[in-house]
Amino acid sequence: MSDIPEASAEGRSSHWQLQQIVSQLRQARNDWRASNGRVSGEHGGRELPSRAAMRDILEALCGALFPMRLGPVDLREESEDFYVGHTLDVALNALLAQTRLELRYVAHQRGEEVGNLNERAVELIQGFASALPAMRALLDTDVLAAYHGDPAARSVDEVLLCYPGILAVIHHRIAHHLYRAGLPLLARISSEIAHSATGIDIHPGAQIGRSFFIDHGTGVVIGETAIIGERVRIYQAVTLGAKRFPADEDGQLQKGHARHPIVEGDVVIYAGATILGRITIGKGSTIGGNVWLTRSVPAGCNLTQANLLQQQDDGCQK
Repeated sequence: MSDIPEASAEGRSSHWQLQQIVSQLRQARNDWRASNGRVSGEHGGRELPSRAAMRDILEALCGALFPMRLGPVDLREESEDFYVGHTLDVALNALLAQTRLELRYVAHQRGEEVGNLNERAVELIQGFASALPAMRALLDTDVLAAYHGDPAARSVDEVLLCYPGILAVIHHRIAHHLYRAGLPLLARISSEIAHSATGIDIHPGAQIGRSFFIDHGTGVVIGETAIIGERVRIYQAVTLGAKRFPADEDGQLQKGHARHPIVEGDVVIYAGATILGRITIGKGSTIGGNVWLTRSVPAGCNLTQANLLQQQDDGCQK
């Protein structure tokens, strides 16, 4: 009836009552599938993309984008192009397989025919591959922003190899492309892999301009509909979040609404600041540490806890 052994070579498996537990787990899976309109065995093989596969793909893409820094330890410049080409070929084919899984999953969820899924997947990954050179150029501005923005940084190489904020931004640039291409599940997996590694939580939907720098980084949260301009610098424990979550008549949270801040160019946000709602932080402003902000501020503000408490008319000092 079951392939689960009652005793291992060490004679201990019987202690765990494995057949009973496996049977109960199977029943729990079947109950969940039935309650969610899923038919057991409906799709045969794996239905969802793999987090482990995406981790390998992202590591390979990082190496292809920055081969002499994030590639293999024995790589030499004369073989750099060969390594990049081979690595991209493997990574893009693996990403293609994960893309097919997401497209098939979405089609089944919507009750749609699979149709030209393979052609659509190839088209999406071709677009992703074509975007990689521009993505590398954009990431170069982020690396330079980190180097120039941190007096402790001794080189751009140190920044790229060591700074968690840079790793999070590399993943975000990749994830954001996938998100905009209509692959939100792969995008979210990519961003959450970086979140797990760095403690920096950037939703792949967030729009982030050039020369973006997250210093230290731990505890940073950037929501899905946040828009960040160019040359913005933020520090650890900063939140760009939603103020409230509107619900529909059935009490279900409404999705897709713009609910996170707009941060214009050349803004600095210091550690622990919490900025909530669809408000605008004007160009060139500085938001002090631990400020709690739920209203827009004009360009050129220097907003601190002290002048918030003073309740000045404009809420800032210029």
